[in-house]
Amino acid sequence: MRRFLILLAVGTWLATGVEAGSTIFLVRHAEKSNATSGDKDPGLTAAGMTRAERLATLLKGAHITAIFATEFKRTQLTAQPLAQALMLQVTVVKASDLDALAKSLQQSKGNILVVGHSNTVPELIKRLGVAIPIEIGENDYDHLFAVTIGDRPQLTHSRY
Repeated sequence: MRRFLILLAVGTWLATGVEAGSTIFLVRHAEKSNATSGDKDPGLTAAGMTRAERLATLLKGAHITAIFATEFKRTQLTAQPLAQALMLQVTVVKASDLDALAKSLQQSKGNILVVGHSNTVPELIKRLGVAIPIEIGENDYDHLFAVTIGDRPQLTHSRY
């Protein structure tokens, strides 16, 4: 039942996106490995890799035309299964350069996936023109946000 509701939500986002412009899907990276003392850029746990595959399955039919991820392994690994399924390259952006990314997304055509972090996803949603405050907890990895770009950006939120 939960999978059906998520697929219904994605279908609704797509229908809205066709009328208003692009739909930007935003997620925090999947579960990350514990960083060791020498590794400040951890990858994903087995659960994180499973979540990344689940995201790919969920968004495979969403007509994604571009995928953005930050410079960290965990975001790129989260995006990788969908990128491979759609034969797209992941565009790497600096996590600290949200202004440029927001501007690029607002001018884009087509549906886009952005994989960020617990602090960058809410900030990017805000910069896309959504006034609703968003919080992602330290242990929350299952939020899926969709911002439909238009005169009044619309936010939809689900969990996957």
